[in-house]
Amino acid sequence: MLEKGRVVRSLAGRDKGYLLVVLQTDGKRALLCDGKERPVSRPKSKNIRHIEPTGFLLTSEEMRSDRALKKAIGRIIRENGSNI
Repeated sequence: MLEKGRVVRSLAGRDKGYLLVVLQTDGKRALLCDGKERPVSRPKSKNIRHIEPTGFLLTSEEMRSDRALKKAIGRIIRENGSNI
């Protein structure tokens, strides 16, 4: 369920409540980015128990750059508000 491009919500840590995007998983940990605090070039490694998958999956086009990633996450927040 945590495939590349899946939008997740952080459940723990200083980024609690933030939306992040999965770049890669290895079973127990996931590499996450948001295009702003965590750019694609320096993703955050986080325990998968500390993230919650949402119903959103980004395309490779939406993940092509930090700018496109920020725009896609912003669109999801604007369109869905607190229903995420």
